[in-house]
Amino acid sequence: MGGDSGQAGTHTYQTLAEDGPWGSVELPRRPAGRLIMHSMVMFGREFCYAVEAAYVTPVLLSVGLPKSLYSMVWLLSPILGFLLQPVVGSASDHCQSSWGRRRPFILTLGLMMLLGMALYLNGDAAVSALIANPRRKLVWTISITMIGVVLFDFAADFIDGPIKAYLFDVCSHQDKEKGLHYHALFTGFGGALGYLLGAIDWAHLELGRVMGSEFQVMFFFSALVLTLCFIVHLCSIPEAPLRDVATDIIPPEPAPQDLPLSSDGTYDYGSIEKVKADYITPELAIQGEKNKNPDEQTRRAMTMKSLLRALASMPPHYRFLCVSHLIGWTAFLSNMLFFTDFMGQIVYGGDPYSAHNSTEFLIYSRGVEVGCWGLCINSVFSSLYSYFQKALVSYIGLKGLYFMGYLLFGLGTGFIGLFPNVYSTMVLCASFGVMSSTLYTVPFNLIAEYHQEEEKEMQQAPGASPDSSGRGKGVDCAALTCMVQLAQILVGGGLGFLVNTAGSVIVVVITASAVALIGCCFVALFVRYVD
Repeated sequence: MGGDSGQAGTHTYQTLAEDGPWGSVELPRRPAGRLIMHSMVMFGREFCYAVEAAYVTPVLLSVGLPKSLYSMVWLLSPILGFLLQPVVGSASDHCQSSWGRRRPFILTLGLMMLLGMALYLNGDAAVSALIANPRRKLVWTISITMIGVVLFDFAADFIDGPIKAYLFDVCSHQDKEKGLHYHALFTGFGGALGYLLGAIDWAHLELGRVMGSEFQVMFFFSALVLTLCFIVHLCSIPEAPLRDVATDIIPPEPAPQDLPLSSDGTYDYGSIEKVKADYITPELAIQGEKNKNPDEQTRRAMTMKSLLRALASMPPHYRFLCVSHLIGWTAFLSNMLFFTDFMGQIVYGGDPYSAHNSTEFLIYSRGVEVGCWGLCINSVFSSLYSYFQKALVSYIGLKGLYFMGYLLFGLGTGFIGLFPNVYSTMVLCASFGVMSSTLYTVPFNLIAEYHQEEEKEMQQAPGASPDSSGRGKGVDCAALTCMVQLAQILVGGGLGFLVNTAGSVIVVVITASAVALIGCCFVALFVRYVD
């Protein structure tokens, strides 16, 4: 069932169900330029991640952080993220801001990332300028640096859920797949550029001398890149505010041709033109029907009890997808967090605990530098593989892509652990990029297919009602994303014990390989794929 608004550029209205009362608007196809603008946030986020990977350990060492606090720094952020991610996902599902449901959260988390970077990269310099007492200076420097690292990690990990939900809200199914590929592509580019800039010795360059230190130089570049990328992202594709749908939604009786028209002759359904969003999604239209009292519905959805009930009522295939995502990120992080240390100790044979002017320590430092180039190879290959994924998926499907990503990573890390060699290790770093691209695209493609399948079922069943459990796209994306935080908790809490028990960091690479190969079996046997 379609209709013409009488004005160029407006979209066709279609019903959710043949006999259902509520109409929806067919989501428009987004130009590639808009999808690229939307993906720029991933470039900025990954650029800052790479800067953190290159500088956070030197920063923590330079401020004199006690070893007893290291585990707290790395575990506090993922624990907070794991506990709060679904809460924020539910809040964004019911956000009634005039700016849309997701963008207010993305902007807030982006500002938190910027503040976190400012604290951990500039905290030492700021405290030194304000406090003269050595003891007070040490306490304040350590405190501010720790807060900065935790705040940045928390916001950077957290922001992925709202970004993915934003993409799913504003794009058709085909554009969701294309947008996820662009996300992975720019994630790789951002990481590669961040690692390259982090590898430059800014302290001996003119810019480093002018700005004070290499930490200030990297903050300048990071803040500039992050700010520009967020501005482009937030201006990429407008959202339809939920409150417009909830308050302006039409009565069920009129036929589409009887819908009220605005003064310029276009349909005023859901204030589409007023918010300049060009569409109303089926999810928004259905929520508008449910929310006779939007404030009361929002308060109900925000309680922890209802949120836990929504998560517990997720269909089994969602839970299996979350478990597979947890397995994949556990394997990936196990390798990535210790890779440069593995290069320095195992591949190069250096000793990080020897005197800093000793040959053994210099060899170790050289291995760490080469390891950073290996991570750069990972980022570049992640971008290249993301581009070729679009061609591969038509031949082997999402199941093939998912299985192949885990398999190549498991075999690659296994060979690196069993046969540590500089040249073979650098070549096999490409398998890290395959895994990275897979984790950033395939699970969210599957979430998009699950949502599309549910929408089709509602269309085909007359009088069908949406899931009454309170689940929305924000909750589903948050549940998937918080598996990353849970993986960080497992890695941070378990791998240190393994290394101390085995007496060698090589156990980390072997563990990553074993977990990835277990993941191969899981994604092949338990994850559900839509035909």
